[in-house]
Amino acid sequence: MTRMGDVLAGFHTVWEFDTDSVLIRFERGIRTPKLFQALGERRIPYEALAAVDHAPGRRGTVVLHAVPRPGADPLMDAAAGQLKDGTDPYRLVLPAEHALLAEYYAEEIRTRLGARAAEPAERPLVVAPEPPRSFKAYDGRASFDGRTVSFRWFWSGATSAKWKAGDQRFPVGGLSDVQWRSPDLMGGHLRLVQRDPERPAPGQADQDPASVVFGMGYGPVHESLPFAAAVLEAVRATSPAVPAVPAPAPAARPDPGAIADRIRHLGDLHSAGLLTDAEFSAKKAELLAEL
Repeated sequence: MTRMGDVLAGFHTVWEFDTDSVLIRFERGIRTPKLFQALGERRIPYEALAAVDHAPGRRGTVVLHAVPRPGADPLMDAAAGQLKDGTDPYRLVLPAEHALLAEYYAEEIRTRLGARAAEPAERPLVVAPEPPRSFKAYDGRASFDGRTVSFRWFWSGATSAKWKAGDQRFPVGGLSDVQWRSPDLMGGHLRLVQRDPERPAPGQADQDPASVVFGMGYGPVHESLPFAAAVLEAVRATSPAVPAVPAPAPAARPDPGAIADRIRHLGDLHSAGLLTDAEFSAKKAELLAEL
């Protein structure tokens, strides 16, 4: 980013820009989504992003939205596109009068995206959130100690198939994937995919001893999703190493036309009173230094 410490404060969320990453901090309050409160804050390296855009939002707002690369963030990989807009931690909602700022910072982030932004990440680049040690599903309690996932069935919710199988323990080394279906959707559940090629294909989640089922008030997003992300991160850490890929060629020299456009953007922000004289001069000098 052009200068460390630049801050954009939106509704429930603050983005603080650094030279190689953005720190996303979530407010704590009665109106803040519980998932945001559970996340607290997250540091997102620019190399973890595939794209960033801005667009008008609802009710006089503008939205700055970053998109992580597949494989870069275990949280978003586990979510698999199921989060509602209001609980997407990569969205910053700003008052409409900050549209110019949103456009400016979207362009700034784009210039920091890695050469391989369009490709899946070979390893996690964002740390999974701290999960709850356990959470209560409809048919059992799921626990994770960093090495083993445990399911302990409830007599009031578990099917006879799960009672016959007994309580379950799954070392992460024996898992190949984690599947999370939001409790906000029909058939919400958490399923552990095992590496054992001889294991029969799983059936319905309520019959599968490697799954716990969500329900009204059971397995809420702010508990079950961070849990799934932490398990997924641990599973990937035990997966066979991916062969090294040659480093990309050095980045091309910045386009003078693009630099000029960004300086004009700064001028618009300065004219609108969103940048002081000193801030405008400092940012303009930094852009000119890139030529």
